[in-house]
Order: sequence, then structure tokens, then C-alpha cells
Amino acid sequence: MPKQAIVLLSGGLDSTTTLYYALNKGYQCQALIFDYGQRHRRELRSAVAVASGVKVPYQILKIKLPWQGSSLLNKKQKIPTKGVGRGIPSTYVPARNTIFLSFALSFAEASGAEAIFIGANSIDYSGYPDCRPEFYRAFQKIIQTGTRAKKIKIITPLIKMTKVEIIKLGRRLKAPLDLTWSCYQGGKVPCGVCDSCRIREQGMKVTALS
Repeated sequence: MPKQAIVLLSGGLDSTTTLYYALNKGYQCQALIFDYGQRHRRELRSAVAVASGVKVPYQILKIKLPWQGSSLLNKKQKIPTKGVGRGIPSTYVPARNTIFLSFALSFAEASGAEAIFIGANSIDYSGYPDCRPEFYRAFQKIIQTGTRAKKIKIITPLIKMTKVEIIKLGRRLKAPLDLTWSCYQGGKVPCGVCDSCRIREQGMKVTALS
């Protein structure tokens, strides 16, 4: 029997590369896509397109976070456009990865999957506390102490990669990066000025020159 894995798929560069990484490692994957009221819901279309392209079964899980607490959820707040700085940016969604991983863990335990893949990255998004390696080490302890399937592993293959390294890996794996969506704004085309667009564009430029 092939190894089973749950992959958190947002439709962005990182999660798409992570899905292809898991497939390349021989895992039989199921994708978990979250519709959590994000203003950039356009990414859901990308996630579905990516999963469908490799015939990976997917589920779209719709959840509500009515307390908001993030510019990704509150359209009255401005999306940062001045580049990634120090501190936690307004695009941080309170405990989002904790919430996502909890659902993924339940899915993995119920379905018999032995791994959860997430495209977290601590380099380009260092202001997000739930993108750090120590967070995933702590969550691994939760699995070991609070579940019946104690051996489920959280795998974060991109955690210490730069955006350039991620793009290069995605291309080596033949991931459809052209289908991915990174923009935090809720428009039909990328805004080109939000922090996520800037990081993506810079990474693409560097890889094009190398």
C-alpha cells in the first residue's frame, strides 16, 4: 500500500510545490482546501485547478472566523504594501495554522494517513509565529500526546527555503506554478503591490536570471 498523506493546499506557490513534493516522495495524497472568509478567495480556484491537474482528491472545508483579527478577513483594513518588515504583519490570521492543522490531523487520523504536509516557510514570512519550525515541533508533541494515531508526522519541506529556492524546486518537480495565486487582494488579477505579490515577483525575476 502506498503511503497516505493529507496536504494543505491553498493554491499558492508554496502549497502547490509542497503537493508535488509529496507526490514525488511516493505519497498518495488528499488535498484539504480552506475557505475561511479570506478576501483573496480567488486562490480557491487555483487550489482546485492544481489538485484536479494531478487527479488528487480534494475537499473544500468552509469555516467561519467571525471575530476576524486580520486584514485578510476584514476588508476595511489595508493590506500591507511596503514590504515585509519586523513584527507580525496585519495579514496574520490569529492561530490560522493551528486551526488548519487541527482539521488536517482529524482528517489524517480518521482516514489512516501517516503524514500531513504543509508549505509553511519561515524565511519570507518570518513575522508569522505559526510559520516557525518550533511551532511545528510543538504541534508534533500534540499529536503524540493527544491522538490515538501517535505516529502521524507533520512534514514542512519548505520551512527553511527562500522563495527563489521554492520556485526552483517547484519547477524541477514540474509543478504548474502558472496556475498558482499569491495576491492578498480580492481582485480578479494580482495587484502587484501587496507583500505577497512583491515576494513572488522578486522570486520569479531572480530565478529567470539564474
